[in-house]
Formats: sequence, structure tokens, C-alpha cells
Amino acid sequence: MGNPQFLALAGPTGAGIGTLQKLPRVVLADDNSAVLEEIRSLLEAEFRLVSLATDGNALMQAVRASKPDIVVTDVQMPGRNGIDVGRDIVKLGLCNAVVVLSLYADSQLIQTALDGGIRGYVLKDDAGEELIPALRAVLSGGRYLSQSVAGFGRR
Repeated sequence: MGNPQFLALAGPTGAGIGTLQKLPRVVLADDNSAVLEEIRSLLEAEFRLVSLATDGNALMQAVRASKPDIVVTDVQMPGRNGIDVGRDIVKLGLCNAVVVLSLYADSQLIQTALDGGIRGYVLKDDAGEELIPALRAVLSGGRYLSQSVAGFGRR
């Protein structure tokens, strides 16, 4: 098994130190570099991206190293999947704000994520409109499900 791949980031360029200290710190994980860049550009105005990870093992390493306020993770990644890692991140007390970003609108998958302490589930197709509101909701202590799957997380 190779070394996990994660990149620690210095923060947005051009932002003053006061701005960096106020922005919520985010670790972002996805095995698709195009998705990482798209989400990174979507979030950079309101969040401080402190680390990018490309697999589940690297995600855990990045969270331990950077101590984020919130984690955004894909489900299907090499190594361990994002739901399993997210559940461990919450269980270990490393970060209690985890949002899954997924292609899959599967009720069982969503319920597994929520049962594991993950507080947000956003479909990648909805990310442009819903990811920032989801992160705000989760950072405020709430839950967030993409509108198209909002009924899936209820029991």
C-alpha cells in the first residue's frame, strides 16, 4: 500500500491574516482532481481550505494533521470510503461536522451516513446551489440533505 495522498494548503492567496482566522477550516476529499478543483473554487470565498485528500486513508491523515472545523468527503474513494472515514472522524472526536458529497441518491447509503454521525449529504449535481448552505447548516449544529433526497433521512 502506498503512502496516502493529501495536500496541506496555506490558505487563499491575497487574504489578510484576520480574514484567514475567521474563515471556517475545511478538509476536502475526492479522488477526482477535477471535482476537487471545482469544489475548491466554489468554497474558497467563504471557507479556508486547509487540506485536500484523494483517498480515504489520506482523508483521515489530513483531518488529524489540520484539525478542520468541517470535512467534505466523497463516498467512493480508494482505500476507505468517505462514509466509513467520516463515521470514524466523528467517533474519534476529530471533527463533528462532516458532509458527504456524493453521486448516489440512495436512501440506505444516506441513512448509513446519518446513523454514523455524518450531518450532511449533498448530491454532486446539487453542489453548486446547495453545498455552501449545507456547510453553514452543519457548522451551526444542524443537519442538511440535498433537496432531492431530503425525505430519505427521516425515520
